[in-house]
Amino acid sequence: MEIIITKNYEEVSKKAADIYKEHMEKQPQTVLGFATGSTPLGMYEWLIKYHEAGLDFSKVTTFNLDEYIGLAGDHPASYRYFMEEHLFGKVNVPKGSIHVPNGMAENPDEECQAYEERIRKAGGIDLQVLGIGINGHIGFNEPGTPFNTLTHVAELTESTREANARFFSSMDEVPTHAISMGIKSIMHARRIILLANGEHKAEAVAAAVKGPITPELPASVLQLHPNVQFIIDEAAGRLL
Repeated sequence: MEIIITKNYEEVSKKAADIYKEHMEKQPQTVLGFATGSTPLGMYEWLIKYHEAGLDFSKVTTFNLDEYIGLAGDHPASYRYFMEEHLFGKVNVPKGSIHVPNGMAENPDEECQAYEERIRKAGGIDLQVLGIGINGHIGFNEPGTPFNTLTHVAELTESTREANARFFSSMDEVPTHAISMGIKSIMHARRIILLANGEHKAEAVAAAVKGPITPELPASVLQLHPNVQFIIDEAAGRLL
């Protein structure tokens, strides 16, 4: 595990985008893992700038970590919509190469199995970006999720729903479940970068880096990954 501490969020974002850019230039036909939420937004802004300067996404295949159950891809709060707004609609990734779990699947459990199979058929994820929740969750793998979990239906904790409530008109509209890559699915990625910024993430970051490896803090499992980097700002790293 490598820890990279930058001065601020802008530097976190640029460093992460530079890693993706360098990887894509070396390996144009690659499988990239993406995440949603506020943390990777700066990275996506840089990737769009790099695309405008010539970075080619035409041979890339993408997989997103998760999607809310009950939201269609055109719902403004869905993660499919988020990715279209903040990255996919502004770069030249072929539409058929974009993969986000189907939150409207009639059988969510079958969709989980199918999503896992799509990742396998694509050859696995080469480079995955993660955020980290204040409770240490990665994807929607909440505390207590077994480390051997593959893509699955996850019940969202109250704290996670509250953190995401700003994207909805009311707390009642926030979905209670999501389809999420499992911890084992994430750990299969060949390279992982985890991004964090702000003092509110400092305790989770410190526990993930220095604490015991335990399902009660899902991100702690990253200590076992052979190629992982934490890219964080000074505020998020203040307890290291």
